[in-house]
Amino acid sequence: MKDGVHPDYRAVVFQDVTSDFKFLTRSTLGSKETVKWEDGNEYPLIKIEISSASHPFYTGQHKVMDTSGRIDKFKRRYTK
Repeated sequence: MKDGVHPDYRAVVFQDVTSDFKFLTRSTLGSKETVKWEDGNEYPLIKIEISSASHPFYTGQHKVMDTSGRIDKFKRRYTK
């Protein structure tokens, strides 16, 4: 890669602020905040609002809502 053309690709820590879940990965995002990771090194900290630890689909809290009996209407209409 050419120098000065591409953004700096480095290790960063993403933190889910709702569940306090953190994970270390590589990214071009930067931050003024840093955090000390389990390996003893300091990494930039990126705060996010949703991750697999707090998303309803991945945590099993996702529920299908049947508003106004749509499923029953469909079954009545097409069971003939």
